[in-house]
Amino acid sequence: MTPPRATTRRLVLTGIGVAALVAGTLTAATTSSAAQDPTPKAVGATAAGRLADSLTDGFPTGTAGAYYDAPAKKLVVNVLDEAAADRVRAAGAEPRTVAHSQAQLDAVQRALGERAVPGTARATDPVLNKVVVTADSTVRGAALDRLKQRVAAQDGKAVLERTAGKFQPLIRGGDAIWSSSGRCSLGFNVVKGGQPYFLTAGHCASLAGTSWSETRGGPVIAQVEDYGFPGRDDAIVKYTANVAHPSEVNLYNGGSQQITGARQAVVGEQVQRSGSTTQVHGGSVQRLNASVSYPQGTVNGLIQTNVCAEPGDSGGSMFAGTSALGLTSGGSGNCSSGGRTYFAPVVDALSRYGAQIG
Repeated sequence: MTPPRATTRRLVLTGIGVAALVAGTLTAATTSSAAQDPTPKAVGATAAGRLADSLTDGFPTGTAGAYYDAPAKKLVVNVLDEAAADRVRAAGAEPRTVAHSQAQLDAVQRALGERAVPGTARATDPVLNKVVVTADSTVRGAALDRLKQRVAAQDGKAVLERTAGKFQPLIRGGDAIWSSSGRCSLGFNVVKGGQPYFLTAGHCASLAGTSWSETRGGPVIAQVEDYGFPGRDDAIVKYTANVAHPSEVNLYNGGSQQITGARQAVVGEQVQRSGSTTQVHGGSVQRLNASVSYPQGTVNGLIQTNVCAEPGDSGGSMFAGTSALGLTSGGSGNCSSGGRTYFAPVVDALSRYGAQIG
């Protein structure tokens, strides 16, 4: 069994389309003249993520999120005042003045998460500088009307969009890693206390079982040690059999991608996902810190992407190059018509369980 790997981080991609978006526009960016402003330095997604964390963590009251402009290879940081803009320019990023602070948007996301109904998701979009509420096809009638009213009451800080299909954890019977009642995908091989483990989705343990095999009905090779779902969606599983556990992701073309570490995802970066049902697909990171209300409960802190996935891909790896980013949680749509998929950050899981990629 060749396992996939993933990682997570905070950034957003310009130009990502939104289905049936109900909202207004961003406040126009106000910057000094081009002649006075230094040109933002060209950076890759990994470096942009580090720079974004440094700037937004260093100036939390003056900034409101950041995103990676992939075509221009530059980091754009939302700012609230000229002092923050000067710091952003000096660091080599591009400042953009916006209307809403991060604290305001966080408060809106928390408020909209209260009394959330299954089939909805909430995430702050740094490109829009608003909280985006997504409703799947099961939200309709009076429930949809109430949701529209709650979004409209947020004084322009939130918008509503619809998505086809139904938000659900992506588990089903099949191949890959098997329990007694379902199939999931292995995420990343890790090491804890010098012993081999792997990460997968928490709902795989919660809904399908805690003993896992390489084949359906085969001998048990691993046992769940700890997991969380709902609330979060990750699990750490200890190998109990002597099987190979390379730090690689299966590319399903005869090759594999070596994984050397984990990091946070960056909004706007290109990523890949590997899973046992649909194999390898790619796309972009759209939003971070998303909350999704599944029928079984709400999961927080997820990475939203436009990468497709289907049942059985749960727990599989999201990665960028040699970096692990996320574990497939759930979503809507499929790999024929497209969809959106949410991932649990690998960095958070590693920290929680005291493990490391390896």
